[in-house]
Amino acid sequence: MSDIVPPEVRPKPAVPAKPPNVGAASPSSPFSPPVPPSVVSTGPSVPPPSAIPVLIASHGPSHSNSHSASHSIGHGLGHSVGHGAAHPPAPSGGHTTHSSTAGSTLLGYIGIDTIIEQMRKKTMKTGFDFNIMVVGHSGLGKSTLVNTLFKSQVSRKSAGWPRDEKIPKTVEIKSVSHVIEEGGVKMKLTVVDTPGFGDQINNDNCWEPISKYINEQFEKFLKEEVNITRKKRIPDTRVHCCIYFISPTGHSLRQLDIEFMKRLSHSVNIIPVIAKSDTMTTEERQEFKQRVRKELEMGGIEFYPQKEFDDDMEDKSDNDKIRETMPFAVVGSDKEYQVNGKRVLGRKTAWGIVEVENPNHCEFAQLRDFLIRSHLQDLKEVTHNIHYETYRAKRLNENGGLHPISSHDTQESNL
Repeated sequence: MSDIVPPEVRPKPAVPAKPPNVGAASPSSPFSPPVPPSVVSTGPSVPPPSAIPVLIASHGPSHSNSHSASHSIGHGLGHSVGHGAAHPPAPSGGHTTHSSTAGSTLLGYIGIDTIIEQMRKKTMKTGFDFNIMVVGHSGLGKSTLVNTLFKSQVSRKSAGWPRDEKIPKTVEIKSVSHVIEEGGVKMKLTVVDTPGFGDQINNDNCWEPISKYINEQFEKFLKEEVNITRKKRIPDTRVHCCIYFISPTGHSLRQLDIEFMKRLSHSVNIIPVIAKSDTMTTEERQEFKQRVRKELEMGGIEFYPQKEFDDDMEDKSDNDKIRETMPFAVVGSDKEYQVNGKRVLGRKTAWGIVEVENPNHCEFAQLRDFLIRSHLQDLKEVTHNIHYETYRAKRLNENGGLHPISSHDTQESNL
């Protein structure tokens, strides 16, 4: 039987022929090349694998049809050949596109790689939002740490609130927004503070105002989405990250810490940190970190980054290192001191200066790199794709969906 020649492609150059051993399975290629239906013969003779043309992409029916075709071809060509081959494209007439897993070699430059630059330019023009919440009882340095993270006075107390204000009798939610710019990239940063949390004698249900605020931001975004006339860019006030401050007791977590993280870990990305870690020795700090991790695991508390959200082995490897380090033992300071001829952020004590960005002194630098330089976009994506989608599905399933939005609400939302 004569060799089969690949069909001629008129408008495009012909696909280069594969080497003669293309039909044989090799260790570097776990999948054998697809067998086109044109090679199926009703007679007893079968063309050798070297004569089978390889199609880069073809149109065929659904996966189930392809699988049945592959099965029949396998029994026609021999049991070993049929099961060694991948699903071949089915005869013409289907409407579902079936693409090769190996990809195709481009015959020239077309410019796909410029999409990254296009996205960068668009982001440079529009900027983006990032909303961070800080939770913990008074005196743990929440405002100072936020100012240290972004190297500017962005905390609530730095924006006009008196530093000697009285502790509220109930948990309050106060936010302040700033537009910060670096390297031509603008970011609207919103810092949400929770004064009064954990400061009362009776702290029962003190997490409820925080949970309510998080859900209100989801609801606000959802109502904008279901509007008939939607905004081109919906304002995003959803909380992307919650830094939870653990008191450096050196013993164990408080019951309030466990309850808060357990109840809110499914609606917001929680990042636990040990505040003012310079009050403990290195050995005490390490023992306390291990004890906290064990208690979080025993309580079934999930903190960011969650294991089930790892996209691939590379992400899993990177995130495993982060999970082993958490909770981050941090020190915050917005004051500079001279150390070895350099100006550094630090806290001055009777024994010397604790350098905030020195990894030998604390883990602030690791927290900053993780929060801003490597996982900031992922925090936003997990908020939108996981936490918000969970809330959205629940709301749309309640009472047959959302209540109709009145014209007054529509006008108000479009202001």
